Amino acid sequence: MDWKNRRVLVTGGASFIGSHLVNSLVHAGARVRVVDDLSAGRMENIHHLVKQRLVEFTKADLREPSVARDATAGIDVVFHLAADHGGRGYVDLHQAGPASNFFLDGVVFWEALKAGVEKVVFASSGCVYPNHLQGDVHAELYLTEDIVKQPHDADNVYGWAKLMAELTLRAYAAEYGLKTVSLRYFTVYGPRAKEDHAVMAMIARAFIGQTPFEVWGNGQQIRNWTYIDDIVRGTISAAEKIDDGTAINLGTMERIRVIDAVQEILRYTSHEAKIKFLPNMPTGPVNRVADNRLACQLLNWKPQVPFVEGVRRTIDWYFASKDRCEVETALDHLLTERK
Repeated sequence: MDWKNRRVLVTGGASFIGSHLVNSLVHAGARVRVVDDLSAGRMENIHHLVKQRLVEFTKADLREPSVARDATAGIDVVFHLAADHGGRGYVDLHQAGPASNFFLDGVVFWEALKAGVEKVVFASSGCVYPNHLQGDVHAELYLTEDIVKQPHDADNVYGWAKLMAELTLRAYAAEYGLKTVSLRYFTVYGPRAKEDHAVMAMIARAFIGQTPFEVWGNGQQIRNWTYIDDIVRGTISAAEKIDDGTAINLGTMERIRVIDAVQEILRYTSHEAKIKFLPNMPTGPVNRVADNRLACQLLNWKPQVPFVEGVRRTIDWYFASKDRCEVETALDHLLTERK
């Protein structure tokens, strides 16, 4: 797909992932519109593009009447990233906010269809995968797309909303001919990410010199953190190649224990601290790692940034751009809330 002069809407485009996607689309020559209520996004992420008139920005809540209708008017491709979301502390402790995603996704998809949008690209999540399959930390488990099937067992209301959105887009593709694709993101991190996700929380704790250094859970949880550049590249590739509502994992297949990530961050930041495990804090499934072979097959996509390299890039950005007093004052709030 040639993005030059393509009319693109990025919902949630001032967010961490959204703003990186916007940068890439602008660079590719797309005419980008962003709608974001800034409940989690930050204007500073795209201010330079708006100032240069490379991006059309509207601050608005897509759940409000007519906002989605106005946003999708005249658009060719919708990248739908807007959501009520957060890290593990947020999605475990807050259910009412993520419940609004059922309505949010539905109205965006419906207005996109009515507006004659050519394609909808949806930011889904590893949270759609069955919880009961992810409970054995000793299993060498890789989650393949086909195991998301009935009986469903998604992760919290947030995961159920993502799953319902995927099913909606699959039905729209089959019955209405709308081109759609869903991307299941696996724990994205990198510059501009917020402290409510595990890697960023670890980096923030090292930045403020926290001691004892707090770790949620027992440190044995396994994840596959995925660097932002790889996520954006996979998202754009999917927009170019998939039309039928297929859901595809975007994640590395590195199996990394939380404690090993902690040790790498402490080592790189030269922060020496006793580790304090907090087993009663939210941790989510203990074994969540993507199988990315379908993305390789359909998108010719493989992650290019291994965790050690990506986390060091992220640490360098964080230490260069953050104020220690501000982080120290706000960190406890940031771990579980959206603002």
